[in-house]
Amino acid sequence: MQAEEDAEFVGARVEAGLRAARFSAPPSSEEFAASIEPKNVPAVFRGVLKGSAASPRWDPLHGGLDYLLEKVGPDVAVEAMMSSTGHVFYGDLRSHERVSIPFSTFMHSCKSYLGHLNAASDSSKDKGIGEEPTCSGEMCSAGLEISEQLYLAQVSILNTENKERCSLEVLKEDIQEPIFLKGKPFSSINFWMSRAHMRSSTHYDPHHNLLCVVAGCKKVTLWSPSASPFLYPMPVYGEASNHSGVSIEEPDYSSYTRAKYMKEYSERVVLNCGDALFIPEGWYHQVDSDDLTIAINFWWKSRIMTEMLEHMDAYYLRRILRRLVDTEMNKIVQKNFFRHAKENNGFQPTDKELRGSEQFNLHNEVKSHDTSDKKGARDTSDKKGAADTSGKKGAPLQSLEPSTLQALYELMSMVHDSVEAVDQNDIAESASQDTSSSQSNERKKTAADDSSLLEKDPVAKIILPVEPLELRSMLLAMVHTFPRTLEGLVLNILGPTGAEILTRKFDEMDQQTTTEEQTEFYKTFYSAFDDQYAAMDALLNRKELFSFQVFQSVLDQYLRVHVDRPS
Repeated sequence: MQAEEDAEFVGARVEAGLRAARFSAPPSSEEFAASIEPKNVPAVFRGVLKGSAASPRWDPLHGGLDYLLEKVGPDVAVEAMMSSTGHVFYGDLRSHERVSIPFSTFMHSCKSYLGHLNAASDSSKDKGIGEEPTCSGEMCSAGLEISEQLYLAQVSILNTENKERCSLEVLKEDIQEPIFLKGKPFSSINFWMSRAHMRSSTHYDPHHNLLCVVAGCKKVTLWSPSASPFLYPMPVYGEASNHSGVSIEEPDYSSYTRAKYMKEYSERVVLNCGDALFIPEGWYHQVDSDDLTIAINFWWKSRIMTEMLEHMDAYYLRRILRRLVDTEMNKIVQKNFFRHAKENNGFQPTDKELRGSEQFNLHNEVKSHDTSDKKGARDTSDKKGAADTSGKKGAPLQSLEPSTLQALYELMSMVHDSVEAVDQNDIAESASQDTSSSQSNERKKTAADDSSLLEKDPVAKIILPVEPLELRSMLLAMVHTFPRTLEGLVLNILGPTGAEILTRKFDEMDQQTTTEEQTEFYKTFYSAFDDQYAAMDALLNRKELFSFQVFQSVLDQYLRVHVDRPS
């Protein structure tokens, strides 16, 4: 039942353009180079190894183990992976070790295991499955128990960078290069073989990869590089930086909260004998291999990596990080806009609430005014200017939509609550104070996921669903009627996310108004502040702080690195 439920979620959020293409026959080299490889999207090819000598000769079920024993010889040593986590092989060196064993030793262990499977199959009808065989003579002499999980992973048949590592070079004679890879400058060709059912951890490779199944079956789960946040890649500076930090058997969703969505961004491909899978560089993949499965793979550098000049790396790094930050910022604003718009859809404050908001906040606004004649004169002048800008005689509050008036009420309540405990004689002074202290505290906050950046900024939540021109009217109404509250809101209450959303709303207002209207609006808006430059600095500083918080989030999601903002 659980498997059926999981199957419903697999691939639910994979974009159509990122799904693996399927080909019933191998393409030509021209088609592959022109329309498959450049897309950097996986592709499945059936019948790739048709005509290759490896497929019939290496098949363990039809004498392939004896053939490989004779072909490679008794004296060739290979590196095998020995897992300390059962049948799961994780990339971290702490969970496995590399051991050098004779290739013949591994083949004999496979023969022993195959004999056990055959015997168990024969006797299962009457006697039940037999127990795992004990240590064979050759395995015991090598100091390895038959029950230990061994896996021949990435044993070189061809290695252009280190020819001395090609312990299985003799097998190249049996391999026919796929026709669509003709002319590719391979960096390596590797041999992979599982003795019993095994699983490799989720990881990506720094090269294009064609994985070909010679015998047995592999089930490959794929994720686009854009799904990195859900896979929690190991820190970029670590030894296993290309591996996911999430356990594939027992994922800890309390520590890796985004990982609960990873299946929805995945796609599963089944490869049988003769099938091949193109895995572009950077694509995460997790592989399940059946008993006695043999595969080979071809690695080659992508064109973009081949042509990327080293002296340009720093520039590309900055451009890519900037693009990731911009994308993440847009996701935060757009995703939460639709969510909050849906939550607030149809909300109408009562007449009692609206009347209460006007009377209550007018009372508090009057109390907060400076008693000096100069201040009073400025307030009168500000109100007059705002009234003229609104184009209405009397209070511009009357022109606001009910939902906008509710938003105004909530904003004013926040300002009132924040200054309630402060001596009223100090309000004018505190409103014009430098905001560096509050920003310093904000800098200490660690980057959070995109939803919490909005949830922690109540002003942002209030103004996000307000239409740009309605927000414009609301701000002008505040200048006209509650200038001190507007000043306190911007200087003391507005958070980083709120500053980003407010300035984006400004941009949207500009697109819907004339140049003259824009000039008049900003002149009126900033007239509410004792120090207009302090208001501008507050908006810019908090916008930059929002960008840094998103930058922290990007580093955590894609590189698993945390940085603190410089003081």
